[in-house]
Amino acid sequence: WDETHFGKMGSYYINRTFFFDVHPPLGKMLIGLAGYLSGYDGTFPFQKPGDRYEQHNYIGMRGVRLCRLVFCAFLGSCLVPFAYLTVLELSKSLPAALLTAFILIFDTGCITLSQYILLDPILMFFLMGAVLSMVKCNSCADRPFSASWWFWLSLTGVTLAGAMGVKFVGLFVVLLVGLNTIYDLWDLLGNLSLSLVMFGKHLLARVLCLIVLPLALYTAVFAVHFAVLNRSGPGDGFFSSAFQSQLIGNNLHNVSIPE
Repeated sequence: WDETHFGKMGSYYINRTFFFDVHPPLGKMLIGLAGYLSGYDGTFPFQKPGDRYEQHNYIGMRGVRLCRLVFCAFLGSCLVPFAYLTVLELSKSLPAALLTAFILIFDTGCITLSQYILLDPILMFFLMGAVLSMVKCNSCADRPFSASWWFWLSLTGVTLAGAMGVKFVGLFVVLLVGLNTIYDLWDLLGNLSLSLVMFGKHLLARVLCLIVLPLALYTAVFAVHFAVLNRSGPGDGFFSSAFQSQLIGNNLHNVSIPE
């Protein structure tokens, strides 16, 4: 059922048809982009679950064909190395990391979610990416402001924006990173060998990478969303008349009305 739901929204992006959904737009945008790049023309109706795709090229949005790894299946497969690297970094134990990877490889739920056109593999990709980046950044604590430290801190901010941009459930990983950041800053504040100026630099770096950067990217996702969906569609009625007048094909398009 969900594949019918989100596959249709991928088609809306390809056809530039405006719609409304409770989730932020990033996941559906990426599904639409994957379909567009793989040759899907956005014409499949997605009317009910179980309909055969027939000649429609849906593979780019969903899974694997002819050994070509694509979008949702690719993001789902990334969870295994993400989990492996995270546990290896936290435990320094190769057996523990391998066990974690094998658990995910043979997890039926993870395999099932990753083979369909769903938001879940995209969300899990950004969630686990954020955790991995946070852990890697923590491992660079002994060399702050180095290139690797900045890279992992910035990547944490990017993946946080990605998680929030797919589903609001992503706010939980924001909470996790936030608590970790508060702990780090509290530890730095108690370090008497660290000057207040240096502490201020640490604070500013985290504000820029973990607050400003994610919010800027999250806002940019919506800017792209509204720029792409410029044609009238099923989501028009959720917005004001002034907004509807900007949509091509809407009854109010280019109509002169009082502000």
